Amino acid sequence: MKELIGSPGTVSGLTLRVTQCAFAAASIALMVSASGFSTYTAFCYLIASMGLQLLWSFGLACLDAYALRRKRDLQNPVLVSLFVVGDWVTAMLSLAAACSSAGIIVLYARDLDFCKAQSHIPCRQFEISIILAFITWLLIAMSSHVMFWILASF
Repeated sequence: MKELIGSPGTVSGLTLRVTQCAFAAASIALMVSASGFSTYTAFCYLIASMGLQLLWSFGLACLDAYALRRKRDLQNPVLVSLFVVGDWVTAMLSLAAACSSAGIIVLYARDLDFCKAQSHIPCRQFEISIILAFITWLLIAMSSHVMFWILASF
């Protein structure tokens, strides 16, 4: 079977999962450090979604590290199908959270000029956190695409 970049149990797979963890953690950290985020449901949903993404990616990164250390093959149909479903679920949740949060910030920052009128609201922090969430989604979409092709090759 052909090795794909980002396959489970490879260095590229471990790198992809660690990068997902890093961007999800950065998104959470920026959002939590912004004052008043908890008054917006979409931002709370973003934190919950990125938290789930962080846990999922961390777990798979640990599994990849274990497989690399023990030289184990993680590419069997049962594990890969579990990875596919988990990646798809977390990808959909991450995209939904990032899009809903982006909708709120576009409404407030661009349409209503709420961020200019209310200067105490950290709109820049919200925007950067949402950008990081979209990058996290892009990375999880890449790994779910790879997992799908590995599953299709069985």
